[in-house]
Amino acid sequence: MKVLSVVGARPQFVKLAPIAHEAAARGVEHVIVHTGQHYDPMLSDVFFEDLKIPAPAVHLGVGSGSHGQQTGAMLAALDDVLESQQPDWALVYGDTNSTLAGALSAVKLHIPVAHLEAGLRSFNRTMPEEINRVVTDHAADLLLAPTDVAMSHLADEGLAPRSVLVGDVMTDVLLQVRDAVAGRPPALLAELGLEPGGYSLATIHRAENTDDAGRLGAIIDALAAVDHPVVLLAHPRLVAKARDAGLALERGSVRVHAPLAYPDLVAAAVASRGVVTDSGGLQKEAFLLGVPCTTVRPQTEWVETVELGWNVLVEPGQALVAATSRPTPPDTTAAPYGDGHAAARVITALESAAPSP
Repeated sequence: MKVLSVVGARPQFVKLAPIAHEAAARGVEHVIVHTGQHYDPMLSDVFFEDLKIPAPAVHLGVGSGSHGQQTGAMLAALDDVLESQQPDWALVYGDTNSTLAGALSAVKLHIPVAHLEAGLRSFNRTMPEEINRVVTDHAADLLLAPTDVAMSHLADEGLAPRSVLVGDVMTDVLLQVRDAVAGRPPALLAELGLEPGGYSLATIHRAENTDDAGRLGAIIDALAAVDHPVVLLAHPRLVAKARDAGLALERGSVRVHAPLAYPDLVAAAVASRGVVTDSGGLQKEAFLLGVPCTTVRPQTEWVETVELGWNVLVEPGQALVAATSRPTPPDTTAAPYGDGHAAARVITALESAAPSP
């Protein structure tokens, strides 16, 4: 069996790691195609190094652009790659433009498509990620769902016959990295003069929070008003949008820091008092690490984190300030995202559903 993985953004590299390792262990031919959607080394190359992922066989180097420009450039480049590779499966991950481009290119070439992290829904169609998820699920031949809730969404959309519950591959890699960094104080503590449990860790990058200068300003104002240091890991998109809007990021309680390598991010989250984010991946990572999360979005696809009390959804303003300083919720033994063996189930599902030679 030959599997071709299409990835291009930081969360996808994390999901790719356990798949790449499991494929190698099982003797599955695995070709990695990097679209270049995230081209900053701290959001791309370093993940391959830190998570011991084989170098991509193909790097498209697409870079930034509008949604249409970026997706179109990927589509044009992927057609040639898929035709030359002829994999048994094109495996796409998550909800980015790379996900959508990989699925559309493959399905039009009659190459079977599997969607990892299928069935997630925020039900907010103004989010480009929501459109990517829905279109990819309906185009794909095999839907690899991370949770029972995701499976129910797929059933509601008539997609149950091609859906398989595998668990969450991010749980696989996160638990491994968490154990590897245990007892290692994050470097940013000494770098910024912080104490364990004395700061919040923040990431803001989604278009709905960064494209509107007024909303972005309100988010930064709220973070600046928090009663303890907030380490803002500044994604290149955020830096550019703040600059264009004439907004100063580093003020009040906010300490700006470059994005972290994944093991350093996990260590920094574990040592924090809480996380503030609009990232889907970091919401779930915080939950798995037992760290309270404040999400600056009106909806989340990871509803379990909210239902279990470890995540709250807020708008910019006083609600964000208050949520960032709330106490840690009671411990939970719930494990909605699996047992850390999702990648093995993914490869098994691909083998079971692979077309006959």
